Amino acid sequence: MLAYVLPLLALALVAIGLGALLADRLMPMHRGKPSTVLPVQPAATELDRWVAPLLAAQPGRSGAVLLHDGLDAFALRAVSARSAGRSLDLQYYIWRDDLCGRLLALEVWRAAERGVRVRMLLDDMNAHGLDRQLLRLDAHPNIEVRLYNPFRNRAGLRRLVETVVRALRVNHRMHNKAWIADGRLAVVGGRNIGEAYFGAAVDSNFRDLDVMLMGPAVAQAESIFDAFWNDPAAVPVTGLGSVAAAGLHALLASLDQQCADPRVQTYLQRVHAAPGVRDFMAGQVSPCWVEALQVMSDPPQKWRRDDRAGWLVQRLVALIAGARTEALLISPYFVPGRRGSAALVQLERQGTRVAVVTNSLAANDVPAVHSGYARYRKPLLAGGVRLNELRAQGKTASAGLLGSGGASLHTKAVVVDGERGFIGSFNLDPRSADLNTEMGVLFDHAGLAAAVKAEFQRLAGPALSYGVTLGADGQLVWLDGASEPPRRRRREPDASRARRLLARVLAWLPIESQL
Repeated sequence: MLAYVLPLLALALVAIGLGALLADRLMPMHRGKPSTVLPVQPAATELDRWVAPLLAAQPGRSGAVLLHDGLDAFALRAVSARSAGRSLDLQYYIWRDDLCGRLLALEVWRAAERGVRVRMLLDDMNAHGLDRQLLRLDAHPNIEVRLYNPFRNRAGLRRLVETVVRALRVNHRMHNKAWIADGRLAVVGGRNIGEAYFGAAVDSNFRDLDVMLMGPAVAQAESIFDAFWNDPAAVPVTGLGSVAAAGLHALLASLDQQCADPRVQTYLQRVHAAPGVRDFMAGQVSPCWVEALQVMSDPPQKWRRDDRAGWLVQRLVALIAGARTEALLISPYFVPGRRGSAALVQLERQGTRVAVVTNSLAANDVPAVHSGYARYRKPLLAGGVRLNELRAQGKTASAGLLGSGGASLHTKAVVVDGERGFIGSFNLDPRSADLNTEMGVLFDHAGLAAAVKAEFQRLAGPALSYGVTLGADGQLVWLDGASEPPRRRRREPDASRARRLLARVLAWLPIESQL
């Protein structure tokens, strides 16, 4: 057996070694024409006319509105696309080819038909298999699609070989999420584009959080977008393949046909009935107006590691370490590591209340991440840190037709001392810290902090989460406060035996740095 295994292992190591030396040369080098944000105008577009008066009344401040509900999050993106008259700049880790992904793609195309310039930047790992659709969109004269850190080989065995050879490079992905319309309105946060993020999935939907921004913060988001768009890591999709322009019309005809589908109409009726965006557009919901608010991102080529000072993780570590009375953390993938766990316990020893909401094993869509988190539960609990794990089947207001009662946490947020906080794409895990590029909003505003804290309390409450504690014997106990009387469970709740076994086996593997 060793006679076969050792040569293969040696070959793999040589391939990875060559990939490390030649990674940049192996990356597709097609460069797109540089472009930057289009300047805003006082009243040239519908969004100009709507936003400019609001900003005039709040000079120097950014407006911020939290988007908890998936229907509102979808509606705002659709409405902003319909209202845009100048530009749409869209940056996403995932854009699913499903009901919501197609509906928003149709809104983007309709905007382009009105003359709106559309720049769409997607991470290539999750764009796998979508080349035809993306090339067809790119065929529109007002739409350009670029892929971040793309594979030179688009499918088959060659792509697999490239994955091995470029393993150290393709492991770095763009996790940013931003939807920017006319340079006037930006949506930044945790949501990708797909059914599960907008309350349309049948089996399970994500509990997520975005923040809609107006004012100076939008210019910051645009600056980040331009930096990624013009970086060599962003390659035009046309440099990776070609498709007949006529295919665009076939794609759009298919999208139009799908809009007549009863399932689509049912979802759109739910979107129209959602009160959040409708009330905001009618002036019945007021934004938080914040002076100390900053949109931040990791650098486009984070893998170069030449200067970590500008990395988002540094700002988040400083934010949490600076807590004096309370640090509330929401992270679907929570792998604090030894240093992070020790830092949180130290905060507790200093008198700072530290509490975390993350996914339970049953709710986590990546069991490997749960295996990385599980080893830190006992030290954290012993040090006084409070842990809450989201139920896989918490009841939701959106459950029902085209809305699942199942739920998985996807919100990434921090609130400190009831004053400062963060909302964005950053999970509290090694992958967000060291591998992926991340993006989010750092703020110092009591009203916005109160809104994030209210979301933490809702997620951590007994209706949605289990409280995790240590029993007298030092073993883990999950408190089910929603049952009558409250129940104490001694094993991972709602998780099958096979899933528990899988998590235990994965915990033995040396993969924490990749989680």
